[in-house]
Amino acid sequence: MVGKLNAPTGAWIKTTQTGISFREHSSRLHGTKPDRYYRVRFKSGGKQIAECYGWASEGWTLKKVAATMVEMKQELKAGTGTGKLADRRKALAKEKKQAQKKEAADNRLATTYTDYFQNHYWPDVSQDKKEAALKAEISLHNNWILKAIGLIPIRDIGELHLKKLSRMMGKAEKAPRTIEYALACVRMVVNHAIRAKYHPGPNPVSVMARGSRPKYDNKRIRFFSKDEAEELLSALKGKSISVYRMTLLSIYCGLRAGEIFSLQWSDIDQVNGLVTLRDTKSGKTRTVHMPLSVKEMFAAMKPGGKSEFVFPGKNGKKRKQMSKTFDRTVEKLGFNAGVQDRRQKLTFHSCRHTCASWLVQAGIPLFTVKEIMGHSTIALTERYSHLAPSAFQQAAEAIEAAGNTGEIQPKIVNQW
Repeated sequence: MVGKLNAPTGAWIKTTQTGISFREHSSRLHGTKPDRYYRVRFKSGGKQIAECYGWASEGWTLKKVAATMVEMKQELKAGTGTGKLADRRKALAKEKKQAQKKEAADNRLATTYTDYFQNHYWPDVSQDKKEAALKAEISLHNNWILKAIGLIPIRDIGELHLKKLSRMMGKAEKAPRTIEYALACVRMVVNHAIRAKYHPGPNPVSVMARGSRPKYDNKRIRFFSKDEAEELLSALKGKSISVYRMTLLSIYCGLRAGEIFSLQWSDIDQVNGLVTLRDTKSGKTRTVHMPLSVKEMFAAMKPGGKSEFVFPGKNGKKRKQMSKTFDRTVEKLGFNAGVQDRRQKLTFHSCRHTCASWLVQAGIPLFTVKEIMGHSTIALTERYSHLAPSAFQQAAEAIEAAGNTGEIQPKIVNQW
């Protein structure tokens, strides 16, 4: 109190109330009179108490000081206090802090999954996620997750609730991969809640029995045939030259959409026929050789500045997504007519899938294909191994020969 409004000066002046005195401030007024600083002195139960209560400008009056002193005497006599106002304030502050802590704990117990998602998780993470991820996560929460487990207290979320979510989505014939992604979204929210001490842990999604999770094979099987690719490129060339060029680049160099969007002119080496891909999905920079069709495409383009995007979006900024022209053209050509399984539908990513498939069909070793495509592991490339039928046919013929002659004489040309 003293430190707040400067120390009082002068001698202590007694009041009409026994044990209460004050000092006056040398310059500051309270109303029309000098500001007063009150002190009490009393003895109770053999204990001498001397303490300053505060300034008149802080709300202290002689009447208030006297009443407070009586309370302090009573607390000291009853053994419920030390007789000092400062100690009482500390005790009240401690009680308030404990009450706030209890209220926070009670709030944690009552916080539902929806409350936590909307008021804690989303405001914290939404600034750091890509737009596509944000849309997908919000969609899954609004359409499925919040409806299934939104009213459950976040700390009580367990495996039974996750199974309920899985069953609900399964009955709606949602793809296993979509269900798995929904569970992954729940896992991220609960992990956040564990760190914030809203959930005791462990994360129920992480400990959920593997057998309880949906099984799926999300690999795309279909790719463009040579005739389909030619027909697609021909149609795109008449609709959008930029979409045509991006499609050509993906089909013949195996680039992902994001890799194409990130290309700058400094990445294009027309002299040596190389395209450099930086900050790829695998985190590594890789270099791709241009086939003749891609070399001719770049030769026909007017190069921009080194830091300019090769396929810019609006106002020269980086593209965020592929133009709808691609999907509309595929639809118009009827490539996906009657196709129900989304893994069999041709999309822009199918262009990259087509590149890998054609390479394997041409007898290029899987390891080489892996490096061209920028796969992080050979396992990702092995999904295309069935497209090298000649090697497997030769193996089958070798087995047949062994049955007839007793010896295996393989004639495998392409090895990987």
